[in-house]
Amino acid sequence: MSLIDHLRELRRRVIISAVAIVVGTAVAFALHEHVQHIVTQPYCDLPTRYHSFTGKCALVVSGVLDPFTVTLRLSLYAGLLLSSPIWLWQLWQFVTPGLYSRERRWALIFVGSSVTLFAAGALVAYVTLQNGLRFLLGFASTGSGLTSLLTFSSYLSYFTAMVLVFAVSFEFPLFVVMLNLANVVSYARLRRWTRGIIFGIFVFAAVATPSQDPFTMIALAAPMCILFVAALGVAYLHDRRAERRGDTSPYADLDDDELSPLDDEAGTPA
Repeated sequence: MSLIDHLRELRRRVIISAVAIVVGTAVAFALHEHVQHIVTQPYCDLPTRYHSFTGKCALVVSGVLDPFTVTLRLSLYAGLLLSSPIWLWQLWQFVTPGLYSRERRWALIFVGSSVTLFAAGALVAYVTLQNGLRFLLGFASTGSGLTSLLTFSSYLSYFTAMVLVFAVSFEFPLFVVMLNLANVVSYARLRRWTRGIIFGIFVFAAVATPSQDPFTMIALAAPMCILFVAALGVAYLHDRRAERRGDTSPYADLDDDELSPLDDEAGTPA
């Protein structure tokens, strides 16, 4: 395909993805009460003393346009999620024609693993969200004279930050596996770095989590450590297989500073 054909193909894929996102947002907007119930459920499941001075589960808005804008913002996030199979498929269809069959198979494995890990991280964030809220809002419910009156906009920002931090962090083991498959880092080196990497995971979890409470930090760091150990297992199997297979390239017997036959022929005048 020529450059113009590629640009036309890209435009077509982008238009289809944009239409899917708009349709998904419209569906989410029509069902915004159900979406809002799912999002606010961790907050509403807290004891009534955490909600507000009224004792009810209430998230307030402060402006005339805020009820519409926060609903539209929530619908857009939900629309992106609902339409993700379509725009991810369009991205995949645009990329795969330039790949060989083996590359396409590996790419499909990595894309599938990435989506699975992202969803798992978002699910863990949703399950542990209530504990972070309990820790943070607890300072306003202990009779200290502080009252929690949470706005829906601030709660949605906190909810989104938690989900994104967990979801993106769960991609870390996939990044480690990619580096190993590309022969950038070996299993032996990763095993020597294990203590430092685990310490770095806990430091990252302490800094990255929006709630900054110990429970949420452990809830993020512990699965990351388990996934890192799983990535170590994949790296071990890959390196063992590569060692058993050996270097099958035509330049395996050459020294590091020795010219390959191809370079020698290229430098020889005709």
